[in-house]
Amino acid sequence: MVEELLTAAIATGVGVVVYVGAAARVVKQYERGLVFRLGRLREEIRGPGFTTVVPFVDRLRKVNMQIVTLPVPAQEGITRDNVTVRVDAVVYFKVVDPASAIVAVEDYRFAVSQMAQTSLRSIIGKSDLDDLLSNREMLNQGLELMIDSPAVGWGVQIDRVEIKDVSLPETMKRSMARQAEADRERRARVINADAELQASHKLAEAAEVMSEQPAALQLRLLHTIVAVAAEKNSTLVLPFPVELLRFLERSAPPPAAAPARKEPAPAGPASEGPGPAAVADADADADALEGAPVPDALGGPADGLMLDAPAPEQERDGLRD
Repeated sequence: MVEELLTAAIATGVGVVVYVGAAARVVKQYERGLVFRLGRLREEIRGPGFTTVVPFVDRLRKVNMQIVTLPVPAQEGITRDNVTVRVDAVVYFKVVDPASAIVAVEDYRFAVSQMAQTSLRSIIGKSDLDDLLSNREMLNQGLELMIDSPAVGWGVQIDRVEIKDVSLPETMKRSMARQAEADRERRARVINADAELQASHKLAEAAEVMSEQPAALQLRLLHTIVAVAAEKNSTLVLPFPVELLRFLERSAPPPAAAPARKEPAPAGPASEGPGPAAVADADADADALEGAPVPDALGGPADGLMLDAPAPEQERDGLRD
């Protein structure tokens, strides 16, 4: 009798252990448990910790309540200004209603992924290329609104949507680079022209000051020469001031008037010899040649050398002979 009671107690204990093992469940802190009894959802949602279900009757379904990071595959589309681009994004969402996430949709992860891809293609077609490149914040908000609208019925809340990258064709990249280069060159020319205008005003003021004091121009010329010579160039261009030339022109004596050409006197008869006019011309030429300097080999006058001219009396005697 005692043996039978002991065996029954052991069997009962084993049965209780098996039942507890089959009925015991553990729900983690970031999860929630849904119990389906004979296929019907129980209203009670099991919180984190230890819980039990009826073995072979209840089935516990755990739902993760953490924020899920879902990458959206790159979608290729044509923008509103007819540019082909490839855009990829990332979606952050979480489950706020475990019952709707399990009952209302078959696979809420797959549903959110497909909705994100469809919304991304729609955003690409409604936007310009400039908006995709520079106004992403507004596009992210529009994309989040488009995904969140149907996801509310699935018990899912879209936390954030971000456009990761926008891939452009190589031809479009080169075109944009040329456009940016042309715009930078235009701004550089405008800045250069503005600088030239300001410099011209300053130069005009400096010219007015230098016109009052001509020596200032010479000082500025000397400063320029010093600056050029400091670079140790092999060639130094030295401009000659025009004012110095004008000074030399004013200080130079006026050129002497050319002597009038004398007409040869008519010669008398051969028997009579030269007339009185010829004798007077000869005397004047002799006086002019007397004391004239003799040029040296370089074409300049030789110092201390005088040309020996015949005496007027000897020339007249020769002419009479």
